[in-house]
Amino acid sequence: MTITAQMVKELREATGAGMMDAKKALTEVAGDFEAAIDWLRTKGLAKAAKKADRVAAEGLVGVAVSTGKGVAIEINSETDFVAKNADFQALVREVAKIALETGDSVEVVKAADLNGKTVDTVVTEAIARIGENLNFRRMHVLEGQTVVSYVHNAATEGMGKIGVLVALNGPEDKAKEIGKQFAMHIAATSPLSLSEATMDPTLVERELQVQTSKALEENASSAKPKPEQVIHNNIIPGRMKKFLAENTLMGQAFVINPDLTVEQAAKEAGVEITGYARVAVGEGVEKKEDDFAAEVAKMVQG
Repeated sequence: MTITAQMVKELREATGAGMMDAKKALTEVAGDFEAAIDWLRTKGLAKAAKKADRVAAEGLVGVAVSTGKGVAIEINSETDFVAKNADFQALVREVAKIALETGDSVEVVKAADLNGKTVDTVVTEAIARIGENLNFRRMHVLEGQTVVSYVHNAATEGMGKIGVLVALNGPEDKAKEIGKQFAMHIAATSPLSLSEATMDPTLVERELQVQTSKALEENASSAKPKPEQVIHNNIIPGRMKKFLAENTLMGQAFVINPDLTVEQAAKEAGVEITGYARVAVGEGVEKKEDDFAAEVAKMVQG
């Protein structure tokens, strides 16, 4: 497979690795991007890279909450200018409200009534008015005893670049107070799962393979190699424990008080976190690379 400059550029941006290391990694794994990240990490040349770091789209995430339920929706646009458009913001607000009332999926909400028309029709009409393609792409519903929301980089009330929902059990006043802090923490740290028990087993296995290869390779090149059983019984389990602590919400150091984990902070407040959702604009949308020369040529041709 031909390794292109664009592939190398994307891998460098995702991992912080040098250009030659990125090219070598892609060559070693026949252009497989995820495998190239693991190869670089095994060699100690990169940190874990989240897919969200390599994607981009514009638009807004809107959140809405009622007693025991919250929703976060994402509507994408072509440019960031539209996110500042009052018409677009009103659309996001209305769709979020309908989603809270009726929705358990994007398809259900698209078919729901909004002022005598389906939501899908309203979005289509907004495309004509605003002059950009819009896409009601996804939504997340969260239910619990108390649901708290938070919007990061807010464009206006209830919508912005990142929307977070947190569900908690416990006294409502305490849940709302610390729940907002937990939501801000989630926006900042982007945990991969609530706890070790809810972590994707495939993700855990992939991390285990990386840490095993890395530890064995480091030990083999060490001036004083440790017995292999020490690597398997101590070093690798220690690294996996650190990985889970850094990437599960319950195990993370609480940003408001780093002396406590989030789990400990919840216990001290007398509440229990039962679930969360973090929706950031553009997650999972592959970035479109603009061909400036082609764009100029198209303009010249009329």
